[in-house]
Amino acid sequence: MNSSAIIIMVVTQAIVIAFTAFFFYKVLKTPPKPEPDSYSENDDVLIRKKDTSDE
Repeated sequence: MNSSAIIIMVVTQAIVIAFTAFFFYKVLKTPPKPEPDSYSENDDVLIRKKDTSDE
């Protein structure tokens, strides 16, 4: 293998490793999106069920 092929191979591998490391870091440092509280949407339903069962 001649020297230009080795240089191209090393540069290509370095670019791929750099992109992989950058996006892996980005995934680890991105804060998670807040998930909506599914129970808060059903609070009035639970209150209605309790009110009707008391009667």
